[in-house]
Amino acid sequence: MTRGAVRTDVVILACAISAGIHAALAPEHFAEGVGAGTGFVVSAVLLAALAAILSLRPSEAARAATAPVFAGLLVAYALVIATGVPVLHPEREPVDGLALFTKAVEVVGLALAIGPLRLAAAPLQAKGTPT
Repeated sequence: MTRGAVRTDVVILACAISAGIHAALAPEHFAEGVGAGTGFVVSAVLLAALAAILSLRPSEAARAATAPVFAGLLVAYALVIATGVPVLHPEREPVDGLALFTKAVEVVGLALAIGPLRLAAAPLQAKGTPT
């Protein structure tokens, strides 16, 4: 297993976790407004699609494509807790544990998506094994 494969697997996991949480919270956000609910559905679908693409055809390009999605979700959350987002989620949202967990997962996904992509070819070696 290469470092790139491990990185890709963790990015897939981050996409899947975030997609699941966004999908689960979509009905609650539709109750707040169509914009917020739609944003959660679009996020869930996009993250699930990226997880599927990375699972079926893993590549540096596919992994790197997750970076703007994770970054956008992080920026959107920062805005929604600071000021709200006009049209989509105009009211400020209080910080909660599930949101912080989701953002932590997305930060890890972002870090691995934008990390040194050229390390993908470097194989992992178990400690104590001959080289």
